[in-house]
Amino acid sequence: MGSIDNYILRTTLTSFAVVLASLTGVIWITQALRGIDLMTSQGQTIVTFLGLTSMAVPVLVLVIAPIALMIAVAHTLNRLATDSEVIVMNAAGLSPLRILRPFMFAAAVVAMLVTVIGAYVAPEGLRRINRWDSEITADILANILQPGRFAQLETNLTIRVRERQPGGLLVGVFIDDRRDPKERISIIADHGTVLKNNDGSFLVLEDGTLQRFETGKRDPALVAFGRYAFDMSKFSRARDVSYGIRERYLWELIWPPADDPLYARLPNQFRTEMHERLLAPIYPFVFTALTFAFLGLPRTTRQSRNFSIAGTIITVFLVRLAGFACSIAAAGNLWFAGVQYLLLTTTIGLSIWLIAHHVVIEPPARLTEFINSTLASLTRRRLRAAPP
Repeated sequence: MGSIDNYILRTTLTSFAVVLASLTGVIWITQALRGIDLMTSQGQTIVTFLGLTSMAVPVLVLVIAPIALMIAVAHTLNRLATDSEVIVMNAAGLSPLRILRPFMFAAAVVAMLVTVIGAYVAPEGLRRINRWDSEITADILANILQPGRFAQLETNLTIRVRERQPGGLLVGVFIDDRRDPKERISIIADHGTVLKNNDGSFLVLEDGTLQRFETGKRDPALVAFGRYAFDMSKFSRARDVSYGIRERYLWELIWPPADDPLYARLPNQFRTEMHERLLAPIYPFVFTALTFAFLGLPRTTRQSRNFSIAGTIITVFLVRLAGFACSIAAAGNLWFAGVQYLLLTTTIGLSIWLIAHHVVIEPPARLTEFINSTLASLTRRRLRAAPP
């Protein structure tokens, strides 16, 4: 590559990295805030919280990366046009297709990034979330019984521990059990410990009282006990980890095991996810070609670029929206996956044809005149309405 290619490639990839980090960070924060109850209700540490939520970042990158590249290409082209560099390159004999080449190199870099993430990194992150969630659930006795807090294990089961002392001693235990609609049990114990054996996990309480409120009876039954075992096996049993379709690696989607029960039940969903992963690396090329078709051709400073920028955003949005629609429809009919391939190839082919034939996409003259006259009329009205 020449110096011009290196300059454009470096500028585009730098802008892409900044935009990708910014968009991913903002969306990650909004998504992570939804899981803040992981720390508040289950007593997890900030490290666990950040670790779990960050595992979903590669999935966000799959969708955000092509959009970030489009913004980076638009920024680079606008910068080249503002400094009249596009006009100088064109005057020096560089055709629009030649100027497009370094942008396609940048799209190839992003496409490789998306391919690696879609094939391995994203499903591996989702798998780790699944396994980590299973481990947290299995260790819920150690994590959920936090001193001074009411922990709701189920809809009608609440436990509170006043303090935790060395050796695993739980002091001041309160249990409110309303899982049986025919009775309500309230237990207050001086202290207790967690016991795990082959029969399960138990909260062994000592020196306490048990009150049973039965439906239809006015007075509760009160029992004082010296030792009482409350079964907690349901909440400390690790669930079996099974991976969904989005958690499968790309090669598992292309060549699924013949004895896979999920594939036997949902073969179309497997193929739909496979096509979605294979199509993801094509979007960077499509968005780059589209953006260049609107903004990359040389034009005079009198020609407004606002329409071109708006047209780029609207066209990219419509193409991506059509891609999502085809992916959803492909779950019922795999022919829609072929429609998505046709859509992307047609879009990139039409964009390159416009670039090769030096077609500058401009709004119709009547539309431009209407917008200008409307803006001028609004300006005159505002000036007349302004106080002297």
